[in-house]
Amino acid sequence: MARTPLDLDDLVEYWTLLKDEQGLVSGKRGATRLGFALLLKFYTQYGRFPQGRFELPGEVVEFVARQVHVPASELDAYEWSGRTVEYHRAQIRGHLGFRECSVADADTLTAWLAEPVGCNGKERWPEQVRVELLARCRTESMEGSAYIPGVRQRPPRRMRSGSQ
Repeated sequence: MARTPLDLDDLVEYWTLLKDEQGLVSGKRGATRLGFALLLKFYTQYGRFPQGRFELPGEVVEFVARQVHVPASELDAYEWSGRTVEYHRAQIRGHLGFRECSVADADTLTAWLAEPVGCNGKERWPEQVRVELLARCRTESMEGSAYIPGVRQRPPRRMRSGSQ
């Protein structure tokens, strides 16, 4: 299924770096600067980090690249795993007041997901469970993708069903 291209209003609303965000990005160079800026804006919009370049539409990369004065092609050199990206994620979580999901948090979320949250006696669909999970993580100032093993976009099967 083809994705609908973002219009300029969406790009400006969701992908424009704010003053404080520009300060975070300013000390970085090249691919690192662009990658960090994209991680930051993706996290502020979705409450999780992208799994890789494939989650970032071309028009978003171009739009953010122009703001940070780095060619969009530089993103090919950004390392999506390793110490640098882990450090970037920690900086972003710290700036936004979020934390990684702990074992205790995971246990609490699992118990919460086992409850019939928002289903009103009806079956919950996997997408609805994912949305509820990410919303709950945001409420708790917790990184939602850290709770989802493998940083997947959807919870594991046992959580989708709401059973243990």
